[in-house]
Amino acid sequence: MSSSITTPSTSQFSRFPSLKDRAVFITGGGSGIGAAIVSAFAEQGARVAFVDVARDASEKLAQQVADAGHARPWWRVCDVRDVKALQSAIQDAAKELGDFSALVNNVANDDRHTLESVTPEYYDERMAINERPAFFAIQAVVPGMRRLGAGSVINLGSTGWQGKGGAYPCYAIAKSSVNGLTRGLAKPLGRDRIRINTVSPGWVMTERQIKLWLDAEGEQEIQRNQCLPDKLQPHDIARMVLFLASDDAAMCTAQEFKVDAGWV
Repeated sequence: MSSSITTPSTSQFSRFPSLKDRAVFITGGGSGIGAAIVSAFAEQGARVAFVDVARDASEKLAQQVADAGHARPWWRVCDVRDVKALQSAIQDAAKELGDFSALVNNVANDDRHTLESVTPEYYDERMAINERPAFFAIQAVVPGMRRLGAGSVINLGSTGWQGKGGAYPCYAIAKSSVNGLTRGLAKPLGRDRIRINTVSPGWVMTERQIKLWLDAEGEQEIQRNQCLPDKLQPHDIARMVLFLASDDAAMCTAQEFKVDAGWV
């Protein structure tokens, strides 16, 4: 199995007419899974906004989207650990693009660490990246979704903790809480026809994952644990996110959707 990232022609995938001209906000959209999600929404004709800490990668992505003939995404350099900056970015983007009908809480960082090495400061920093931004991004977009009369929140979880991955206990704590966030908000948001779901990826072959962790042992682990032989790609996650943001998923809420080639 090759370790390269492949992006198939979009013509072979479904189009969701309900996404055209809708405003979508994505956290951590500058690279990896987030970039695939940004591109996928742009290809559907959505008005896309995203934040990321990586300036060069974000600008390159925005230009690639525009060069492909789609509306150039609104984007801003933003460290999501700064809640005020994150919420300000959402508000400023909404002023330009309109209230957001979909929010994708994608941002995450799965740096490896051991139980023994974690300090209170490191723990708080991990939660500030992997857990807290989702809650406060939802808080910022919900008023606009209520004005629209409906909305869709997609929280990116993980199957890593479900498969008992032990190399990132703080990440596992944060990502396991995503399902609680989804379930805990489903009923109060649902009264306003705002849906909320979790998409939990398996081991997705982003450039970062390939560079840092895909070695011979990793290749064997994929073959041993996945039911399907092909490697997961960022666009595989983006397709599920598109579905959940669209009207095709109008009665889907409070659920977790695993995209992991059958690993868990």
